[in-house]
Amino acid sequence: MNNINTIIFDMDGTVLNTLIDLRDSVNYVLGQYNMPPHDLEDYRRYFGSGIRHALEMAVPEGTPESIIEEMLPKFKEHYDIHCLDHTCPYDGILKLMASLKEHGFRMAIVSNKIDSAVKELNERFFSEYVDVAIGEKEGIRRKPARDMVDIAMTELGSTKEESIYIGDSEVDLETARNSELPCISVLWGFRDKEFLIEHGADTFAETPSQILQHVTRGQAPCHQM
Repeated sequence: MNNINTIIFDMDGTVLNTLIDLRDSVNYVLGQYNMPPHDLEDYRRYFGSGIRHALEMAVPEGTPESIIEEMLPKFKEHYDIHCLDHTCPYDGILKLMASLKEHGFRMAIVSNKIDSAVKELNERFFSEYVDVAIGEKEGIRRKPARDMVDIAMTELGSTKEESIYIGDSEVDLETARNSELPCISVLWGFRDKEFLIEHGADTFAETPSQILQHVTRGQAPCHQM
């Protein structure tokens, strides 16, 4: 990986532990429609393909599409207010980003979260390290399409030959494949190792420090690009 100088991170389950706030906002919306809530482990499976998919998984079978459409802005309104209630970086992530910056890496975050939330969370936690943060918005296909990754590389002035993708789910694996990038799958996120292997994962990080080991193998520190 000597030629890698760009790291493209997924957000939820990779750099940020967002699951409690996501659960609380979806359960709030479900409550508005007298639908039963779900526990944290359910949402660990539901999230990865954006909020619409999570809502489709969370509502009772047979719920009309029109109701799910009504729920989306209600979720956004609640989550925009409460997205920082419990959310925080995973242990070791800020240290990892600081080390990557010292080594001269460029960094981006791409997420199927709503773009406003992605940018707010990046500004709150990672703005010292991450220059580009892209979320779901009109005109850009959601992951696993490669649109967000291509935009991130363009904005960073990087190429696919210089970039690597870091994620925690099968959606991230497919995004990396569609973007023609190698992928490191983290094991502290929303999916377990066996599930990731079933979906083609072959490179793993059990801790953030292992990501640094992967991408700096054979590379001397470089403080300027």
